[in-house]
Amino acid sequence: MSDKEKTKLEAYADGQTMQKRQSPKRKKSNKQESVRKKVKTTRQKKEQPRPAVILEHFTDKIEEEYNVIFKPNVGPQTDFLAASEREVLYGGSAGGGKSYAMLADPLRYMGNPAFSGLLLRHTTEELRELITKSQEMYPKIWPGIKWSERKMQWTAPSGAKLWLSYLDKDQDVTRYQGLAFSWIGFDELTQWATPFAWSYMRSRLRSADPDLPLSMRATTNPGGRGHHWVKKMFIDPAPAGKSYIATDIETGEQLKYPAGHEKAGRPLFKRRFIPARLKDNPYLSQHGDYEAMLLSLPEQQRRQLLDGDWDIKEGAAFTEFERKIHVVEPFDIPNNWVKFRSCDYGYGSYTGVLWFAVSPSEQLVVYRELYVSKVLAVDLADMVLELEAGDGNMRYGVLDSSLWHKRGDTGPSLAEQMIMRGCRWRPSDRSKGSRVAGKNEIHRRLQVDEFTEEARLVFFNTCTETISQLPAIPLDKKNPEDVDTHSEDHLYDALRYGIMSRPRFSIWDFDSRGTPANSMPIADSKFGY
Repeated sequence: MSDKEKTKLEAYADGQTMQKRQSPKRKKSNKQESVRKKVKTTRQKKEQPRPAVILEHFTDKIEEEYNVIFKPNVGPQTDFLAASEREVLYGGSAGGGKSYAMLADPLRYMGNPAFSGLLLRHTTEELRELITKSQEMYPKIWPGIKWSERKMQWTAPSGAKLWLSYLDKDQDVTRYQGLAFSWIGFDELTQWATPFAWSYMRSRLRSADPDLPLSMRATTNPGGRGHHWVKKMFIDPAPAGKSYIATDIETGEQLKYPAGHEKAGRPLFKRRFIPARLKDNPYLSQHGDYEAMLLSLPEQQRRQLLDGDWDIKEGAAFTEFERKIHVVEPFDIPNNWVKFRSCDYGYGSYTGVLWFAVSPSEQLVVYRELYVSKVLAVDLADMVLELEAGDGNMRYGVLDSSLWHKRGDTGPSLAEQMIMRGCRWRPSDRSKGSRVAGKNEIHRRLQVDEFTEEARLVFFNTCTETISQLPAIPLDKKNPEDVDTHSEDHLYDALRYGIMSRPRFSIWDFDSRGTPANSMPIADSKFGY
């Protein structure tokens, strides 16, 4: 656009009337002016162009002159491409233009030879859709850009590179060890069941060029296996569209430089959630056909895909869970209540430990939780013993039975290592059908007892992770009798182990010395019980 055109545009946008300058020597007399006005009355007056019309005229002229291939829609799509935060999620309703925005975002840096980007999908089949779209866009936008099918890589004339790849399992992150990227994108983020891949790939962000910003970008719709953790990381901490200091997904605390660091107290980086809306995409919304298709979906899917509602959990396994019924204020647990714990251990992902108390009415009260990652078994034992130091007599502990397996050596198993630290366990029920039986027992426990008018299972409100995860666990689409094992189910498994240990309160189950008489069979002595 020429300087002259810009001046005109600014003038019209300010509501000013463009008039030709007149030389004082040629200034019309009053008589001449009067005649001119009379002549104009015999002609049809042309309407003064509106600012919006002028803006559209100049925009169209620019697009025609420069052969514009991609223009972000006004609103969320533009906000996403202009965002300066380290981590940004563009999510919400279907049809908002999320995938095209994701493909367009790294193109801004393809003129820099130091740029190295990575765009991920969950599976190779899903990745093919992105590759096809990029092959339609990229050669038109960057003449000379080359695609390598073998390397799954775009290379710009400048030497900048963008890989399109997949990350199906958590262990797939190992293929990116030792690599560095200045830009990383996750398309359809909720397809990853846990935040492990996202957190690990953050460690791959680095660049030798200070002019290249380090950024992670994601798009998604609500729902999916990772709905819970994505909502917790991006949706819950701040209102939509507002920039905020990144928080720890486990503790909710703001991520800041530690004491002693030269930047002590300053934020590590910021995040932002930008909601996607169908109405902001004129290419899909103007005719109404796509909206009509979304309106025809069942209520839960419609609220997710059309409204972008993050509070809807499609296919949830435990729909009977209600906070007002199953969440209680902490109280002092009487000494005569049976107490026990259960644990689902995992080093590479997460470990979930729950503590239970059994009331005289056989109500189970989950009064404490521990949810950690990358903790050795022996260290976990110390953490557990420290937490329950004031609990009095802990009757027993239930641990995933797989931890008694020898791990390829002649030394003690992980369970035996914990027992030797004084943290005693017995193996969980892993018999055939135990998973389905455990799920059914949780359903039964979530019901309100007709005699006591209380739920048979309640949680202290301090057990925030369990309260958040349990209602979000989805059903297995292939086996509706079980939950999706790819979801965040560690605390669920710990809950199932504990419930299936068949805890009892009744004093008739114990003799005068406090020894169980008619309870579950005692495990072998080497297990601690």
